[in-house]
Amino acid sequence: MAEAHQAVAFQFTVTPDGIDLHLCHEALRQVYLSGLHSWKKRFVRFKNGVMTGVYPGSPAGFMIVVVSYMSYNKYKMLDPSLGLVAKLGQHIPISRYMSTDSQRIVGGVLVGTGLWVTIIMIMRNVLKSLLSWHGWMQSRHGSLTLSTRVWLFLVKLFSGRKPMLYSFQNSLPRLPVPSVKDTCRRYLESVRPLMNDEQFERMTALSKDFEKNLGPRLQWYLKLKSWWASNYVSDWWEEYIYLRGRGPIMVNSNYYAMDFLYVFPTSVQAARAGNAIHSIMLYRRKLDRAQIKPLMLLHTIPMCSSQYERMFNTTRVPGVETGNSFS
Repeated sequence: MAEAHQAVAFQFTVTPDGIDLHLCHEALRQVYLSGLHSWKKRFVRFKNGVMTGVYPGSPAGFMIVVVSYMSYNKYKMLDPSLGLVAKLGQHIPISRYMSTDSQRIVGGVLVGTGLWVTIIMIMRNVLKSLLSWHGWMQSRHGSLTLSTRVWLFLVKLFSGRKPMLYSFQNSLPRLPVPSVKDTCRRYLESVRPLMNDEQFERMTALSKDFEKNLGPRLQWYLKLKSWWASNYVSDWWEEYIYLRGRGPIMVNSNYYAMDFLYVFPTSVQAARAGNAIHSIMLYRRKLDRAQIKPLMLLHTIPMCSSQYERMFNTTRVPGVETGNSFS
């Protein structure tokens, strides 16, 4: 109770002379620092969201595109926008208070920004198309074909520089939907060792019936969902595997970390635990700031980073039929 009394930021007492106010400067300082830290984290999240949203673009690229466009427009005395710069400058809400040159500058900045965004979208879609090619998986390790080398060069060219953790999320191709025939074939191959001949013949007949009747209708719904969501499996997998599962997630699904395997700096368990916790917190700080490099095969092909979002501050609360995930 004494510690709680000392932690009060301010307190007052009523006396015959008036109200006597006592301020705890240390408590107020801690409140100020806490608020400052919170706003810094919000700013970092906002900045990371902007940088991820415009990747592979960058502030330097934005300046180059805008300055190049406006310089070409001014010194060549040509308007590649076909009068769009002047129209944008005239329709600015405060254009009546601006000179003609100021209107042209603002209009040029807007057109240059649109050109920069167009370049970003083109690069992003080209990269998505390149990543949709899976022929590199068939190449032997250590001996890449010419087509694979050209493909890797193009992927590097359109991947931009210094990607953040979630920079490639908008450039990854959608998860393809396999055909009903291929799904049934692979299912029969997987269950064949588990069934005798009679059971397998019955399952083959059911598979053919599914392929002709119910399968095409479900396939249409699945394709519709794949057009809407980047991964048509992730939400179902989370619900039916993680949230509805009754097995312990501690040993089956949770992330884990390991101490030193071959180096023992100390034999004190408390010191080793403290070092592990400190390292985990440093990793979490980098994760919050998206400073961790994305996982890339062959240092070129980006992998999905969505699993990092729930590495910390996430729990599963059990329910009657299905649990709930809170982050």
